[in-house]
Amino acid sequence: NLSRRTNVMRPLLSLICALVLAAGCGAEPTVEQQVIATIREMEARIEAGERRPFMAYVSEDFRGQGGSLNRDQLRALLIMQLNRYQRLQGQLLPIHVEETGEDTATARFSALVSGGPDWIPESGQVFEFRTGWRRADGEWQVVTADWEPVAP
Repeated sequence: NLSRRTNVMRPLLSLICALVLAAGCGAEPTVEQQVIATIREMEARIEAGERRPFMAYVSEDFRGQGGSLNRDQLRALLIMQLNRYQRLQGQLLPIHVEETGEDTATARFSALVSGGPDWIPESGQVFEFRTGWRRADGEWQVVTADWEPVAP
């Protein structure tokens, strides 16, 4: 009877130990990984034409283009671009993230942005982005963004 219980318990204990060890090994992603994942998610939302999910990553106190663009103006710009091109695509080039405080970071990257009515873009431009990020309630949101076209 005892050997039978041991034969049943041994695999169960092994499974419990493996689960505990696996849970302990799962390190939280770095700030860099978290911000990059958020930027990539924003890229996916734009490419899918989903402006509301995209805007969920933009803070209420957002300021863009040196303070001349607020959150509502960014939303209007986004709607205009989505209506104009119907299909926007972005190709993000390496994203460089720097943690600037406990819950703040900056990210710099270039992006090839193209758009058109179909799968083949009719126009495209490379932009250089400088963004500021803040973590609130465990979620990263963009609070500042400046961008400019890169000369060909």
